[in-house]
Amino acid sequence: MTTSLLDLRSDTVTQPTPAMREAMFACEVGDDVVGEDPTINALEAYAAERLGKPAALFTPSGTFANQCAILAHTQSGNEIVVSEDAHIVQHEAGAAALLSRVQLRVVAPQNGRHLTAGDIRPRLRVGDDIHYPQTGLICLEQATASGRLYSLAALEEIRALATAHGVPIHIDGARFFNAATALGKDVKEMARHADSVSICLSKGLCAPVGSLVVGAKAFVDRARRMRKIMGGGMRQAGFLAAAGLVALKEMTARLAEDHANAKLFGVLAAEISGVELAREPEIDMVFLRLPVRAGEEAAFLARLKDRGVLTYPPEAGEWRFVFHHPYTAENARHAVEALKASL
Repeated sequence: MTTSLLDLRSDTVTQPTPAMREAMFACEVGDDVVGEDPTINALEAYAAERLGKPAALFTPSGTFANQCAILAHTQSGNEIVVSEDAHIVQHEAGAAALLSRVQLRVVAPQNGRHLTAGDIRPRLRVGDDIHYPQTGLICLEQATASGRLYSLAALEEIRALATAHGVPIHIDGARFFNAATALGKDVKEMARHADSVSICLSKGLCAPVGSLVVGAKAFVDRARRMRKIMGGGMRQAGFLAAAGLVALKEMTARLAEDHANAKLFGVLAAEISGVELAREPEIDMVFLRLPVRAGEEAAFLARLKDRGVLTYPPEAGEWRFVFHHPYTAENARHAVEALKASL
């Protein structure tokens, strides 16, 4: 990192590694809109093989990837079943309504962690009643925005339900490799339970830009057309894909370090008087409840910054701290000391 601050706001703040910078400088490029950028083609082929899908599509961002997938899966007037705290609901600016003209059927997970087949089953609308919108898609997150993980059994149960009703599944996999690392599973084992998966190259994997959507060839062909409609054709963008290849081939292998640092931070922070660990960290994110009064958040953040740590204001009463490359256990301990001194 180019700053002495510990930036724990998100795992999107990572910097490209030296290997990425070298690959970006040296790569061969072409016009991707007509399928002639060899580095983008290589990235898409590698991502598809890695996740066990026939095809993949490079997109500018995670939001773009999710919205492109929604547009490719659905028809105007369809309904999407999705968790109420999903990124698609909370942090994509209402894009599904604007771009795909679909409505979101938001569901509060009854287990407090993630959607289950039991949550989804009564919300599916697939009959012929003209009064109801038809369910066009089920959207899941792995890992969830709150750092929770679906077990393979939970994914399998939802997949069986969706298949029985002819409804496709899209997984927002912005932290898909974090989930696989935490579960000790191959990403293919998770991806097989979805028709499409989006993965982010710049969340924790250090690539500067980009996400991918993977799925069946017919789906990806349609998604490629949707990407063009959305303005996502990027011409000679192979230098971005070069960083993405390094991200998938090298940076996915070190995510356990981030998870360990998050767990260490969580354990030590919970020892501070007045600090409560909202839930046990499962990936690289730690959620805390802090004794900071309403209206005093900005002053607390300023004190924390003065002690060398950055984070965002709280959401729903929880403060998030995200660990990522190149931070170490020593950095995690320093963050705890800064937190304690700032309260």
